[in-house]
Amino acid sequence: MLKLWLAVPLALTLSAATVDGIKIHSSTAGKGPKTVIFVHGWTCDETTWNSQVPVLSKEYRVITLDLPGHGQSVVPTDKKLSMELFARAVEAVRKDSKADRVVVVGHSMGTPVVIEYARLFPQHTAAMVFVDGGVNVRPGGPLPDPKAMEGPEGLKARENMIRSMFSASTTPDMQKHILSMMLAAPESTAVGAMQATFDPANWKGDVFTQPILGVYADHSRAGDREYIKTHFPNMDYEEIPGTGHFLMLEKPEEFNRLLIAFLAKQTF
Repeated sequence: MLKLWLAVPLALTLSAATVDGIKIHSSTAGKGPKTVIFVHGWTCDETTWNSQVPVLSKEYRVITLDLPGHGQSVVPTDKKLSMELFARAVEAVRKDSKADRVVVVGHSMGTPVVIEYARLFPQHTAAMVFVDGGVNVRPGGPLPDPKAMEGPEGLKARENMIRSMFSASTTPDMQKHILSMMLAAPESTAVGAMQATFDPANWKGDVFTQPILGVYADHSRAGDREYIKTHFPNMDYEEIPGTGHFLMLEKPEEFNRLLIAFLAKQTF
């Protein structure tokens, strides 16, 4: 029997939004009056959310997309990636959907993407959801080296990095799917998206007052609790016990319950 998180959600409608001439692949499920846009992480794609789409689309219009250079979206001709480009890709999809105010959900690298989206398009951002994503780059802290993703040893370095994100709850089937998804991304995407994520220009220290739900892995190192108190004053922080970085795949029932409860309180 095909696992839910591996299955392709049914009854999807596709769009052909573009940003800077780059075709952005996205899929829409459900016809609810409220729209939720899901944004994947580094070298991932929209299948990251296959355990959420069938459940959420019963009540909401759910949009998933592949960021530029990822999945079925086109790689920019100059291969340059940035948080701004990613955020504008989300906006192109929102505009194509004709939704006004949306809730944006971002996993891992998708968290700084949705933060940048809220920064650029606050009028369209009803609320945000951070899924084990970083909210701050601490000065002097160790950061991944994008150059390590290049060349003959780059693919192995990527695999080792991905495997370090797994937990005891990441089943062998999940691991196979995640590795296949993430290692399929072009080398230019692996390097460029990592550079974009840790670009100091992204981390401005500004304050966001939108309602935010943070759902994090067990004892996650991604959520800076002290920084959150000051810069995201309306954020509710939750950790799901026994999970790793891919918590929405590992324990989808708990994740979906938290997300649905949060969405039910929002006006959008």
